[in-house]
Amino acid sequence: MAKRQATDPSPAPKRLIGYARVSSDDQVHDAQMDELRAAGCERIFQEHGSGASRARPVLTRLLGDLIAGDVLVVVRLDRLARSISHLLQVIEDLEERGVHFRSIRDPIDTSTPQGMFSLQVLAAVAQLERALIAERTKAGIKAAKARGKLPGNPGLRERRPEAVKAVSKAREKLYLDELASSAQTWLPMVRKLRPQHSWDNVVRVLNFQGQDWTVERLRRAVHRMVREKLAEPELVARSPRRAPEDHLMKVVASIAIADPSLSLRDIAAQLDQMGERPARGGRKWQLSSVRHLLNEAHRFGLIRY
Repeated sequence: MAKRQATDPSPAPKRLIGYARVSSDDQVHDAQMDELRAAGCERIFQEHGSGASRARPVLTRLLGDLIAGDVLVVVRLDRLARSISHLLQVIEDLEERGVHFRSIRDPIDTSTPQGMFSLQVLAAVAQLERALIAERTKAGIKAAKARGKLPGNPGLRERRPEAVKAVSKAREKLYLDELASSAQTWLPMVRKLRPQHSWDNVVRVLNFQGQDWTVERLRRAVHRMVREKLAEPELVARSPRRAPEDHLMKVVASIAIADPSLSLRDIAAQLDQMGERPARGGRKWQLSSVRHLLNEAHRFGLIRY
């Protein structure tokens, strides 16, 4: 089957998916919709929200639902991101999944060499911007010390309640913004596995994909997304209890769900690497044992054909 796909001369057409964002006092929503339709978008997602916040539930869902070959289209870059660094992060995540990005009024189209060059220019500008900010910060601290002033927030040093509360609120907002902007890289897999699979197994799958999660951090992140109505409440429901001997079956199911293209030999190699030992003894996994566990996972509904 893979060989036929490689030699197929007529690949599936790209889906153009539009995203329109308008602030509460903005009256140009219809204009965005018209431009996206004229660009050929077959579906358009609309969202109301300020450009200062990354907490955009519609965009989070859209980014998670896009598949390889899709093209995300916006009217202007500022409709998608609040800063160059945020924009680059979103586009990088999309490109890793084979999804392209296009801005109608800007020279950005990651499916073309010219568009990629413009993106590289933006990346260079973002790097320069970060360097200038760091340089100004260091200069400000040095000047403050020369005047005999201590750097930082004097309210915090004195433990003033209003200052502590303000900093705590700012940190919570930053945490939520970071979750919302990165959700497309981990939330789709959480939705696929929870609550049928334990938090341990979900973390295993995500970390197999190159991420760096612990159970505590992931539980906190999902609970916060649910509390902010950016994720479904059922994701934090209790997982069904299974007998201890089902552990290996769940691990094999998690590996197969994370990458359905893996062969029995690939799964066996991952089990060996994880230090999991076959239930029937021995140091190395046999393909027949992996196949048995996969069949059991199908039978219990952990994996669907």
